[in-house]
Amino acid sequence: MFSANDLHRALLALRPANALGYVVGLSGGADSSALLVALAELRPRLGAQGVRAVHVDHGLQDAAGDFTACCERLCRRFQVPLTVLRLHIPAAPGRSVEELAREARYAALARELRGGESLLTAHHAQDQAETFLLQALRGAGPAGLSAMPAVRTLGCGWHVRPLLEVGRADIRSYLASQGVEAAADAMNEDARFDRSYLRHAVWPALEHRWPAAAIVLSRSAAHVAQSQRSCDAGARADLDAIRDGDAICASGLRHLSHARQIAVLRAFIESARLRAPSQVRLEEALRQMLDARGDRMPAVRWAAHAVRRYRDRIYLTPGSIPTLARGEWQWRATPVCELGAGLGRLRVRARNGGLDAAVLPGVLQVRARAGAAIHGVRHLFQERGIVPWMRAAIPCVFAADSLLAIADLWTGARHRAAAGAPGIGFVWEDAPPIH
Repeated sequence: MFSANDLHRALLALRPANALGYVVGLSGGADSSALLVALAELRPRLGAQGVRAVHVDHGLQDAAGDFTACCERLCRRFQVPLTVLRLHIPAAPGRSVEELAREARYAALARELRGGESLLTAHHAQDQAETFLLQALRGAGPAGLSAMPAVRTLGCGWHVRPLLEVGRADIRSYLASQGVEAAADAMNEDARFDRSYLRHAVWPALEHRWPAAAIVLSRSAAHVAQSQRSCDAGARADLDAIRDGDAICASGLRHLSHARQIAVLRAFIESARLRAPSQVRLEEALRQMLDARGDRMPAVRWAAHAVRRYRDRIYLTPGSIPTLARGEWQWRATPVCELGAGLGRLRVRARNGGLDAAVLPGVLQVRARAGAAIHGVRHLFQERGIVPWMRAAIPCVFAADSLLAIADLWTGARHRAAAGAPGIGFVWEDAPPIH
């Protein structure tokens, strides 16, 4: 039967270096309640490791208040501090409630973690086996079939699943031995949800035929995860070899096999802490990045992101490019001009040989370039290697119709101070990548 000693051994094996405390993700159900009780039992052996709990109320069912009350009673009994996070889950076309709730929950938990804390969740061997089967039924590749990792980074700490090798029955037996009653989640009984259907309609038959199904399938997931880690290491090495600043070299990618190309593109996206698109979308992105003519600038979007190619470089960008906030700038009274979300700001700075402040009007205009009508701007952008999709977001400063400066990239000669004389210039702070 599961015991607090088993949890202690798992924590010693999985505990990240420099971990400073444990936070139990407490739903009020049996599994997370057992995890909290066992951790509370271990407190004298944890030394300086703090223990607290977080409960997430998704607001999706009428019984949510009962779960919160159950968590509060349990934490009072075992003297564990509790934080309750209340979420609103908006509907999204084509997305399941399960998926939306899970994403919102982990986003909230990531924000809640303090530096160095480990979030502990009570996922066990059956959960891991169910995840493996669901991923297989969705046609997932090795990353999906790896199921749930025992340790991963989350926010400014980690997410640790110390019970992945423990069976559900053992966890429930431990909880009963501690005289603790947990709340029952009606959503776990609702066969409309894939996991609930698998758990109640399919899993009993599997366990009847193969009693060790949970442990065996969990072990299979672990084998796939180990193989995936090896593949990931190779992809990162390939990625490092063809990196070009914040981009990757398209010609370097062409020299790899197709399988390695896909792995590198996925690693490139995940290196920015983004979730890679589906395999189909990833294949399409690779095709366009490598097959489009040299004078084309292909872009493949998913969610809020995109991969784009310019010349021989492949970039990872937002799906929608930030829009420059056009307007007047009373620069003498307000030396900072906000450019809009994602574009930073322009700031006035003293600069020898810069613009002659004495001859400048008190009101300047900040707007995007007016296409090829501004003589030489296109050539300047090409010469500087500025990617085309960001050119309309680069702030140009005008006095009436006279171009004074292009951000902090170029200053016009017409309004410049005499050589060596004091003048002003502009600094583009918090600028987005433009090369």
